[in-house]
Amino acid sequence: MRTHTRVPRTRALLLAAAVALGAAPAAGCAADRDGDDGRTTISVGLFGSFGFKEAGLYDEYMRLHKDVVIEQTSIQRNENYYPQLLTHLVSDSGLADIQAVEAINIAEITATQAHRLEDLGTAPGVRKDDFLPWKWAQATTKDGRTVGLGTDIGPQAICYRKDLFARAGLPTDREAVGRLWAGDWRAYLETGKRYRAKAPAGTAFTDSASGVLAAITGSSARRFYDEDGTVVYKRNPAVREAWDIAASFATENLTARLQQFTPAWDQAYANATFATVSCPAWMLGYIEDKAGAAGRDRWDVAAAPRPGNWGGSFLVVPRSAKHRAEAVRLAAWLTAPEQQAKLFQRRGSFPSASAAHALPAVSGARHPYFNDAPTGRIYTRAAQGVPVTILGPKDLVIAQNLADVGMLQVDQRGRSPEAGWDAAVRTIDNALDL
Repeated sequence: MRTHTRVPRTRALLLAAAVALGAAPAAGCAADRDGDDGRTTISVGLFGSFGFKEAGLYDEYMRLHKDVVIEQTSIQRNENYYPQLLTHLVSDSGLADIQAVEAINIAEITATQAHRLEDLGTAPGVRKDDFLPWKWAQATTKDGRTVGLGTDIGPQAICYRKDLFARAGLPTDREAVGRLWAGDWRAYLETGKRYRAKAPAGTAFTDSASGVLAAITGSSARRFYDEDGTVVYKRNPAVREAWDIAASFATENLTARLQQFTPAWDQAYANATFATVSCPAWMLGYIEDKAGAAGRDRWDVAAAPRPGNWGGSFLVVPRSAKHRAEAVRLAAWLTAPEQQAKLFQRRGSFPSASAAHALPAVSGARHPYFNDAPTGRIYTRAAQGVPVTILGPKDLVIAQNLADVGMLQVDQRGRSPEAGWDAAVRTIDNALDL
């Protein structure tokens, strides 16, 4: 199975808004006309590559519904797409019949824009029990309206280089590797120290301290907000523990001191300069693309210390959609378990519908590039263990600044963990007006 997916990496929201607003066409504006043949044109506004078109799902739906035409528009990056989506939702104009929402933005959409969106939980054919409970909860309002249907998720594993592990005297079998750090991110740190002791020249244990931070916080139920919607990241022990562990990777010289999703990070895959990386399901295709043929069968996949999630998206239908009823039916069909299984098989997007996990296309999936790893089984186990994480409207701002303002300074500039934390807190509190 060859995987292709968008990268749910986000940059600072305020900077993105300045770039995005007025710089690109409004999502969905180009597809708001019906055809001359009388067929209904349903417009779909996305960011990146969701794979619906490439996997043939649009064509299949149009064969089943000959009176429908689907037209898709896509803005490459979510940090350009999302500020525009908010602007168009508030003005009830310029919207596609169906819009995508990144997981890190769904809390803000659900909290502030739900009254402008259809309740997809009551759509024909949609069953709450078909979806992972924590995914369903992310797009459900306090009064029980479910305004988004999950397309995919990012359950986490650890991808590792077998050849580098062998040269460092560590086990290479994926089950044995998983046992090295099972249940404890600090055990992952200790494994890094074992690797460092005999590390092949020019290599590090992992790519970045920021990547470790994202992985650990992604496995915690309570992160940046509490149940009442109060920002608690500064006093949440889980966040501070994640910070301390991730910072230790930097201070113990266990990282390649890279920033994720940059050219240098991409080149490091090709050069085999780090041995492990936190690896949500969507990253498999990314690694394959960047590591190339030389990395085939050298990379493998093991369970993460604790189940967590990084990424995934939703489909929503604005109440102002030109073809609202038809859009609801299409959104329900695209996110149904059968279609999610097809999308995983053809494009590598891991299903948010738990009912899809038992289907052969998912349960029996193996990845030939990663030493034929049973990725369907590995990621299904991870998905089932993900906690119901409390999401807040400004998770993006908090996560991004902890990583790129705070932890990056510790990892790349040698600042102390306390100095990095203080710098991140100042930036976050200013952005949130705390």
